[in-house]
Amino acid sequence: MQKFIWFLFSACLVTGTLLVCAPAEAQELSEVAAKADAAALAGHNAWMLTSSALVLFMSAPGLAMFYGGLVRSKNVLSIMMQCLFLMGLMTVIWALYGYSLSFGGNHADEFGSKFSPYIGNTDYLFMKNVERVWDESTKAPTEPMEGVIPRYTHMLFQGMFFIITPALICGAFAERMKFSSMVLFSILWGTFVYCPLCHWVWGGGILAFGSDHAIKGGALDFAGGTVVHISSGVSALVCALMLGKRKGFGTADLRPHNLTYTSLGAAMLWVGWFGFNAGSELASDHLAASAFAATHFSAAAGLLGWSFYEWLTNGKPSVLGAASGAVAGLVCITPAAGFVGPMPALLMGALAGVVCALACGKLKGKFGYDDSLDAFGVHGIGGTLGAVLTGVFATRACWDIAGGEPLGMIESGGVMTGQLVAVAVTWIFSLVATFIILQLVNVVLGLRVNENNEVRGLDIAEHGEEGYIFV
Repeated sequence: MQKFIWFLFSACLVTGTLLVCAPAEAQELSEVAAKADAAALAGHNAWMLTSSALVLFMSAPGLAMFYGGLVRSKNVLSIMMQCLFLMGLMTVIWALYGYSLSFGGNHADEFGSKFSPYIGNTDYLFMKNVERVWDESTKAPTEPMEGVIPRYTHMLFQGMFFIITPALICGAFAERMKFSSMVLFSILWGTFVYCPLCHWVWGGGILAFGSDHAIKGGALDFAGGTVVHISSGVSALVCALMLGKRKGFGTADLRPHNLTYTSLGAAMLWVGWFGFNAGSELASDHLAASAFAATHFSAAAGLLGWSFYEWLTNGKPSVLGAASGAVAGLVCITPAAGFVGPMPALLMGALAGVVCALACGKLKGKFGYDDSLDAFGVHGIGGTLGAVLTGVFATRACWDIAGGEPLGMIESGGVMTGQLVAVAVTWIFSLVATFIILQLVNVVLGLRVNENNEVRGLDIAEHGEEGYIFV
């Protein structure tokens, strides 16, 4: 009997202890989970802010030095000024209305607005619904979120793309376009070309993969094959054709004045591109790591592809070829970075190095257009190649974006159809829109500096300064 009573007492004691401790342990586990979630969100935000800085770093000093070394010494400041000035100009436009035209309507139900598949609405005009606001009901600030990151961070990251894209076009009209005309052109191009394309591809519009509004299912474009590279490259070709050749093209010495700048600029672009591509996952996770690896591998293979092509055809690999090849590999992998594995990335980079070398040498030589710094040959051709090859090598093993449907040309012809349609739409839209914008700028300001100023150099003629003073 004593043993039975002792057993009951012990059972009650243990049960009571469990009843008392269980809520405490559950609460402790809940707190641990909440802290883990908060840490994960902080990690995502930290990576995205770092990526934003890396993409801005691509414009200046990266692109400014890359392009600066490729022009003649009398024009080095002019091209650097264009890259630097656009960092300010495009940022202001993005803050005022660019972000809203690009991404407005993504949360139309939340704001009680209407969604358009062709252009963003006014949801984020003047940073409305982006910045933190005070909530009277909770007596605390409310943070608008875009996925796992604050909308502030999303706006900043995407704004860096808005800066560098028109800066890429500057390579086509380098050494001969008026600075004032460049400013007006960039404002109009950013507003009427970049913002619609961005909305079509990333804002749920007519080229967004899987969107109900998409043409032929839309396009896989992880980080800007269509939005950034094809649009800027094709527009660069239009600029080169409409402005005409530089004075002395084909007869005078137009060689790059400082390949040291160019090689350092290419290295900066390579580093900054990790933010460009891996950051486009909009989170710090396994896919960001996969995109990071694909980006690095493609750049390395692009460098080798262009270098070996020159080695075989010219007998010597050049520094300019190596730098250009790395950039070509980076351009080509941009639309595919989150959709392909490391081995396809190597192949894509190598192909880009050779194809872009042919475009910048044979193609430009055959048709005789003066794309000063090969913006079309690298970005237009490389971006097109990358968009098409994305349809070949995309795999669900990287990102199951298709919701169970197979990806890749071999598994699903529908994906390749979407890629080809997106490439065609981007080409046609960029060609027509850029032609109209340039015609308008020509009427208002004129496009090209006069012959005397072109001979003197744009540094003195447009800015009253010299890049080099010898005393």
